[in-house]
Amino acid sequence: MLTGLQLQNIALIDSLELEFEAGFTVLTGETGAGKSILLDALDAVLGGAQGAAGVRLIQSGCDRARIEACFNLTPAVRNWLTLAGFETDEEDLLLSREWRGQDSRYSSRCRLNGTAVNRQQLLDLRPLLIDLTVQGQTQQLSRPGQQRCWLDQLGGAALDKELIQARTAWSSWHEAFAELRRYQAEADHLIQQRQELQDFLDQLEHADLDDPGEQLMLEQEQDRLVYGVRLQEGLAALLSRIRDGQDQAPSLTDHLTASIQELQAMVQMDGSLAPVRDQVLDLEVAVETLLRALDQYGMTLESDPERLDRLQDRLSILKRLQRRHGLDLPALIERRDALRAQLSENGSACDLTTLSQRELDARLHRDASHQRLHQIRFQTARRMESSLMDLLRPMGLQHLRFEVRLSEAEPAEHGSDQVMFLFSANPGQPLAPLAEVASGGEMSRFLLALKTTLAAVDGSGTLLFDEIDTGVSGRISGAIGDLLHSMARHRQVFCVTHQPLVAAKAEHHFRVSKHVSDGMTQSRVSRLRDTQQRQQELAELAGGDQADAYAASLLDRKAA
Repeated sequence: MLTGLQLQNIALIDSLELEFEAGFTVLTGETGAGKSILLDALDAVLGGAQGAAGVRLIQSGCDRARIEACFNLTPAVRNWLTLAGFETDEEDLLLSREWRGQDSRYSSRCRLNGTAVNRQQLLDLRPLLIDLTVQGQTQQLSRPGQQRCWLDQLGGAALDKELIQARTAWSSWHEAFAELRRYQAEADHLIQQRQELQDFLDQLEHADLDDPGEQLMLEQEQDRLVYGVRLQEGLAALLSRIRDGQDQAPSLTDHLTASIQELQAMVQMDGSLAPVRDQVLDLEVAVETLLRALDQYGMTLESDPERLDRLQDRLSILKRLQRRHGLDLPALIERRDALRAQLSENGSACDLTTLSQRELDARLHRDASHQRLHQIRFQTARRMESSLMDLLRPMGLQHLRFEVRLSEAEPAEHGSDQVMFLFSANPGQPLAPLAEVASGGEMSRFLLALKTTLAAVDGSGTLLFDEIDTGVSGRISGAIGDLLHSMARHRQVFCVTHQPLVAAKAEHHFRVSKHVSDGMTQSRVSRLRDTQQRQQELAELAGGDQADAYAASLLDRKAA
């Protein structure tokens, strides 16, 4: 439960420290006195009031502000702290939020027992600490999916378990369905472009592409044929100089032979010249090898115009394919092989059959899981109807009819149910959507009854209602007070109210007032500890000439 709240430089409050107890607590005061400041502060320290909304909480002219809320630890909160990696040795949970300003810009930091905590963590923890029901929240009744969420909340652990299984089943089906659709789209696209792709493949097949290096070899052979005469002339000159000699001069081989003979004679006289003779002998062998290579090259040189035409035609085909498709020869060969596999009908049909069966199996499993979830929701809906009608009829809705209608919806991760609250408050009035036909007072009472019903399974230890009795008076407000008092036997309950009948039912009473001092407006929060103080506050709420006697009678009836 909420045990303490401290504010510094928040709105009209310089400094405030409040302590709270278990049971039913009310906050009263004139409109504009500052009751909403306390609600806004609790919302802010629990992850709300971001950006400009948070800055508006800071008292004008202050560059620092702070909110601190203290809660008792419950097993659920301890478990959350453990899973989130926070220390759990403390007996209390202290949440704080501090703003600091500089150059008209403000930044805020949140802490949990002194350790920095981010907003998402606060929003995850918030439902375990407090449930704020503020003015305007009745609009949630018309939000898509909100009524389903409330019904699921009432279903408790059994429905949660089935909902998790339904989400898993839907996710598995959605994945299988997406894969099938993607494959079908690719298959349809392939059919549309099949002829174009087949033409492309036919071109590649007709080109008989096998060797990625074919173009280079063809270009080299083409060069030999084009420059054949010049190459033959150069080869003849080389052979002449090395083997035959020119202009009566000895050839290279003649010089080498003479040099070897001379060195042989010199070695006979000086053996140290043997290595030099061997080098010349190696040179002679190298020259012979060179001559054989030149002879072999000369055999390849020919002037064959027909062969040159064929080479150039082949090169033209290869280059045309590359220009048309923007791919080099190795990439064209790779693309041809890919098209062969892509245009194979057997493989595609096999994959499509497998994916279709997988999607069907996942869909059947999804539908079975959604049906089990529907059955639990149906049972929970009947329980919700009974509980809400029992709570609402004493609050001036004796002729109430209420139905939780489940209709089939498009399958989604939360199941296949559309949940709608149908409502009729008067005899002869047909059932219609609650958000369309209920008055403001009826909506407030409905929301109170709903939160009371959900409190049996809700994880938060504290419930706070902001003027939940708006639009009602007389005995109906007394019934609301009785319900809040009854709920406070098991939960800590706060209520901001203007109704004396509601305030009289409380065990703890705080009064919010506004004062002007030295031209500055300040809000004060006072705990009304004795009967006389409470009687005076109730009388001000009731108004009228006999307000004091009326207020005393309310407190007497509570004491009785």
